[in-house]
Amino acid sequence: MRCLQLHSSNFRHAVRHGSCRRAEHGVIITLVAVFMLFVIGAMAALSIDVVTLYTARSEAQLAADAGALAGARALANSGMTSDTTGGSIPQAEIWAQAIATQVAGNNLVGGRNLNSGSAAACTSGFPAGQEICVSFNDTATSFQTDPQVTVRVQRTDLPTFFARIWGSTQIKVAAVATAEAYNPSGVTTAGKSPVAPTCVKPWLLPNIHPNSGAVNARIFDPATGAILDTNLLGYQTQGFGPSKRLQAACSPDCSSGLPAASSYHYYPGDPATTFPPPTQQLPNCSPAISSAYQESVAGCIQTPISCNSTANIDMTSNPTRNGETLNAVDCLTHTQNGKGDRYDNAGGQGPPFQFIAGDDNPVAGAAGQVVIVSDSIVTVPVFDIANGATPSQQVTVIGFLQLFLNPAGTETPPNATAPGSTRSKVINLVGCGLNATGQPILGNGASPVAVRLISQ
Repeated sequence: MRCLQLHSSNFRHAVRHGSCRRAEHGVIITLVAVFMLFVIGAMAALSIDVVTLYTARSEAQLAADAGALAGARALANSGMTSDTTGGSIPQAEIWAQAIATQVAGNNLVGGRNLNSGSAAACTSGFPAGQEICVSFNDTATSFQTDPQVTVRVQRTDLPTFFARIWGSTQIKVAAVATAEAYNPSGVTTAGKSPVAPTCVKPWLLPNIHPNSGAVNARIFDPATGAILDTNLLGYQTQGFGPSKRLQAACSPDCSSGLPAASSYHYYPGDPATTFPPPTQQLPNCSPAISSAYQESVAGCIQTPISCNSTANIDMTSNPTRNGETLNAVDCLTHTQNGKGDRYDNAGGQGPPFQFIAGDDNPVAGAAGQVVIVSDSIVTVPVFDIANGATPSQQVTVIGFLQLFLNPAGTETPPNATAPGSTRSKVINLVGCGLNATGQPILGNGASPVAVRLISQ
């Protein structure tokens, strides 16, 4: 109206009126720009809090996953799942809880480590000041051979930056993960899931009890995979003379034919078919390992070996194999200087088993510490055969023994009466039997007791 009052001619009125409208449009655009700048700025500021929240949530999940897997690994290598008496359960749970708590607490969530508090198990929420809770399914009937470890983590004091304008100064992040340690030997139903570990050593062991006077005593029931003698768990060859050591059935090789099966005498696996030598992660030893057989012993064969799969015995000529075995075992276990990992005798000969890292353990700072994994822990496949019977070149795997080699941390001296022999301690028995026909469980690592995450 002001433009109309100042100008009386129609032409000037039109010109002046158009200029006024353009001025009004300019003010509106400016206001919109200022408003959009404020909105975009607020959204950008809020997005920082959102990114912080999601990052902390991912970190919390990683902490829970790592803790659950570590706890399940502790249960697996403790021998608890092979102990049909159940006597090792309480102490194994204590160890697993402590390890799961420690591993979860070593993870950063929101810029700091989680607080383990008293590391007590949580039954009805987190105790004050505690951010990690560990629990077990120990009331389940399947707990003995399929224990599960659940780890819950939380942070309730994660600070906000820009969300404070809405009155929110702290936010909460939480995560949960469950891992299992599955041993099929205690499952008697048909169609149960077999296991398929990696890093299996090329020693095919007959299903014959290593320390029994019975003529045809077996380690596993060949049909069900059940453990037939609970006293075999913890069996250690070191104190029973060279004739009781884990040793070669063929001397020096099997090129002239396969000898009859006998207690604790293994047949070499064929590196050309079943046990291909690894191409990486080989230890550096002196003298250096050279043959494919030595590489299969000292390194990790990535090809899984499943229960009820077939394996081939190596019948090629190798007159130096027995010496190669000792060198490869000492290289694998880091015992060439007598400073390898060792079995901790403080808890006695039976489960739960605990291991102490030696001075030559390749992990920096591990020496003298309790460890749940060790290069001295190996998996050996077992095939069924009667004592005194002669195997064919191709055999069927029905289970596994998990052994701790050179349990005193020192190398095994050569012995003419026990060629290719090594000292060992049985820390797990995993039998599948012929009724294990489901999908094989690969697990997380080389243990025949399959460790895996089952929920997140």
